[in-house]
Amino acid sequence: MYRIFRFGRRLASALAMFFVLAHGAVAAETFAVTVSQIDDRKAVFATVQSVDQTVARTQIGGTIRELTVDEGAPVFHGQIIARVHDPKLALQISALQARKKSLEAQLKLATIEMERARDLRRSGVGSQARLDDAQTQLDVVTSDLAALKAEIKVIEQQVTEGDVLAPTDGRVLKVHVTDGSVVLPGDIVATIATETYILRLHLPERHARYISPDDRVLVGTRGMETVAQDLVEGRVRQVYPEMEDGRVVADVEVHGLGDFFVGERTRVYVATGKREAIIVPEGYIYQRFGVSFARLENGKEVAVRVGLPVDGGLEILAGLRPGDVLVRP
Repeated sequence: MYRIFRFGRRLASALAMFFVLAHGAVAAETFAVTVSQIDDRKAVFATVQSVDQTVARTQIGGTIRELTVDEGAPVFHGQIIARVHDPKLALQISALQARKKSLEAQLKLATIEMERARDLRRSGVGSQARLDDAQTQLDVVTSDLAALKAEIKVIEQQVTEGDVLAPTDGRVLKVHVTDGSVVLPGDIVATIATETYILRLHLPERHARYISPDDRVLVGTRGMETVAQDLVEGRVRQVYPEMEDGRVVADVEVHGLGDFFVGERTRVYVATGKREAIIVPEGYIYQRFGVSFARLENGKEVAVRVGLPVDGGLEILAGLRPGDVLVRP
């Protein structure tokens, strides 16, 4: 019985010490509300754009055959997206092949004549003039045949140039032709956006002095309704030195823009100066039934209105004032 009594006293002492330490740890996790200087962020709309856009063009004239892409299709560099068929090229090749056979026959005859003239000259029966004529005739036919072969290669190259190739990796934004369309050399078949996407901002002129490369911005997810939890961080990639219609143009890099449509708009928060605000670490704010609360040191629970996330926590728009001491829930 005595051993049981001693064990109970030890257990009670251990539990008491645990509760004291736990209470001290919780009591130590407090936060004094103060006013801080933060970036004054304004909401603007940005448009998803590809870093570069290029076009796939025809190299020869003819009729479109085997169009293999449509809007939104991914393509890779060198992929055949269409073929241009020109029936005149096949007829030209056939005519040149016929001329080639004729010249080959003339070459064979000139070679025989050359050998005969050489043998006669060697035996002393034939004249040097006849040998020279035979040599000249052979050289002429040989040159004509070489020129004809080069001409055939030119036509064959034109046939291969009927393949319209994708100039880069990316996604097809627009197809400008259909199967059976008649095209001329240099006509656009498709517009292709590269795989690198950015957000393009157009800021009012009064904000020009506040934005610079590598600045941090907050970007909303898809859709026009944006809440604080949906914001992701982006960085200003480039600020263009020329204004357009009184607006500063800047590009923002954000991870995950590949799922957006080119031309789609989203909300972006950019810094336009400094202002005072109350910042509270996220661990001191909790939600219940969709309402945000904070717990004061005296145990009182107050409803707060939360703004955008900033460096160091969340901005508190209403519900707290400087001097309040918060405890973790």
